[in-house]
Amino acid sequence: MEVHDIFLWMHLILFAYWLGGDVGVFCSSKYVIDPTLQRETRLIAAKIMIGCDLVPKICMTLILTVGGILSEKYTPHPTWQMIPIVLLAPFWLTVVLLQHYKHHATWLPALIKFDFWFRVLIVISLVGSTAYSWSIGRLDEHPWIAGKILIFAFLVFCGIMIRIGLKDFGTAYVKIIQNAYNDDDNAKMAASLNRVKPWVYSIWVGLAFEALLGFMQFGKTEAPVVDPVKAATAIEMPAQ
Repeated sequence: MEVHDIFLWMHLILFAYWLGGDVGVFCSSKYVIDPTLQRETRLIAAKIMIGCDLVPKICMTLILTVGGILSEKYTPHPTWQMIPIVLLAPFWLTVVLLQHYKHHATWLPALIKFDFWFRVLIVISLVGSTAYSWSIGRLDEHPWIAGKILIFAFLVFCGIMIRIGLKDFGTAYVKIIQNAYNDDDNAKMAASLNRVKPWVYSIWVGLAFEALLGFMQFGKTEAPVVDPVKAATAIEMPAQ
């Protein structure tokens, strides 16, 4: 097994766990907002939801770096691009893990705000770098790579919109923990979840298209096949 094959395997694993984990989070959330369930049941469902949510977040932080390394086989990156591609995974993963495990840290609100704007920067950077690579012809033979990068940028954008749309959900969830919620809070949670459904479904569809592009590699330009006999003849018998 070559190094490329190892990273390809990692890429597939990250894709599967991202999509599967995201579906698990969404299914669990339905029990969290169900007002007919007991408070303890809803809190257990919330713990399951939060635990499952860490999986797609981890996959998201790693998959761009893994994909970038894979794409070296087709379109080698200049050093100024490859260095941040490699460093992105450990840095972003650290930010996500700190948010998940350091619930009571005084600096957590600042880190959450940083992570939000960092994701905005990721979206802008991916679109900008793809446009630059396209303009200089680096992606002419492999336009499917541009498609995968832009779809990933869209997936991150969807996550940003989900975070914005779930503000009421988080506020109401805190009230459930404190046992200080009412019917209005239940309604806000349900409305908040309904508001982000289009973005959730868009992530699922986007991941499916990512896989399709990687498998089919639409627009890929194959190298011309050279007949060795004709090539040898052309060398031995130069034009008169």
